[in-house]
Amino acid sequence: MSSRRNFLRNSAFVAGGGLLGTATHNQAFAYFKNRIAPSDQLNIAAIGINGMGWSDLTAAMKVPGVNLVGLCDVDTNVLNRRMGELGKWKVDSSKLKTCNDYRQLLDQKDIDAVIIGSPDHWHALQMIHACEAGKDVYVEKPVGNSIGECRAMVQAQQRYNKVVQAGQWQRSQQHFTDAIDYVHSGKLGNIRTVKVWCYLDWKQPLDVKPNGPVPAGVDYAQWLGPAPTRDFNPNRFHFTFRWFWDYAGGLMTDWGVHLLDYALMGMKVANPNSIVTVGGKFAKPDSADETPDTLMALYEFDGFNIIWDHAVGIGNGNYGKDHGIAFIGNNGTLVLNRNGWEVLEEAKNAGKVMVPFQKSMDNGLDKHWVNFVDVVKSRNLKDLKCPIQAGADIASLAQMGNIAYRTKQKLFWDTGKQAFTDDAINKKYLTKEYHNGYRLPGQ
Repeated sequence: MSSRRNFLRNSAFVAGGGLLGTATHNQAFAYFKNRIAPSDQLNIAAIGINGMGWSDLTAAMKVPGVNLVGLCDVDTNVLNRRMGELGKWKVDSSKLKTCNDYRQLLDQKDIDAVIIGSPDHWHALQMIHACEAGKDVYVEKPVGNSIGECRAMVQAQQRYNKVVQAGQWQRSQQHFTDAIDYVHSGKLGNIRTVKVWCYLDWKQPLDVKPNGPVPAGVDYAQWLGPAPTRDFNPNRFHFTFRWFWDYAGGLMTDWGVHLLDYALMGMKVANPNSIVTVGGKFAKPDSADETPDTLMALYEFDGFNIIWDHAVGIGNGNYGKDHGIAFIGNNGTLVLNRNGWEVLEEAKNAGKVMVPFQKSMDNGLDKHWVNFVDVVKSRNLKDLKCPIQAGADIASLAQMGNIAYRTKQKLFWDTGKQAFTDDAINKKYLTKEYHNGYRLPGQ
């Protein structure tokens, strides 16, 4: 194990030296990969490779010692397309296991860790089953598609003591860390409100499309898994599945888990006292989407509030930014997003707390993968940038906002019981019903 730790320290040195995303960076990684003993290799496989699963795999393959041994996707068309892209990694496709059913990968003894990049409604089962099979896991966000799923995922990680990293890669970006350190410094004064927003004009409400035949090469039953059985509709498939309650939670669980995560981190909290949400399908009421294109959620905490605000099809967000987090204090406001951060001071504090724009200088996804591989080899779980508990906390908060919207009620959260105070709401919404013979372990 000592040789593996030395190897990873070298890997982290390369990744941390400002070379990420450059030609020099890729050459350096290639140099190290060609000199790694088989005993130091980390064999990985990916489940769901159409979107973020492939981005995750691309980042993983930059880390010295990572070796791809398996790919899984329910769409053979996607699988074939990705197989054609393996040349850039010099992977021997003849030795690569491919399948449509992820359980075949989990049975493969030479796999050390798996990427879960499937649609949201599959994350919980696949992560739990991977831990049961002895694999470490990198699971995409949101980690669970219900509060009950999040809880079961945390319990599975604890039961099997596996390394589980949630794919909230912003936690590995230096400028996010610097911004939160400033928030914690107290220089903003008393923070009364945290505004979090996402205005995305490049996502538009969906036009209604008729049901149709399942595309050739797609194992639709395997895609549905624990979700209700429905006729195939292209709107409910690749990427746009996000706008349907059966599989996901709209923009709240798509971008909200990334951005609200930093509101929780900045304020050092996890559970709100109450939640109230308003919104609807205001941009295009007759769209095919089920989730709201316009939403505002108010989370009440002791001494401050967190506000979530999203709009699909509009790009003019707060402070001239289409997404961000604003910590509004008595002395000034810190505005943070993926591009960087700055502090806007109150007039009475002119020249005291202003911080000019601090631009992001690194690649969070690449660094998140270096962190995951490092912890897989060191087994120091406390070093994970986004352990499953953190992923569960923020996914649960996003779910609370959606539940308040769907019930049209102000909801109150009992932190001790980890449930709403309304038992009827808990029964209907705390955990999604599973279908087609699937069962969530522990439920």
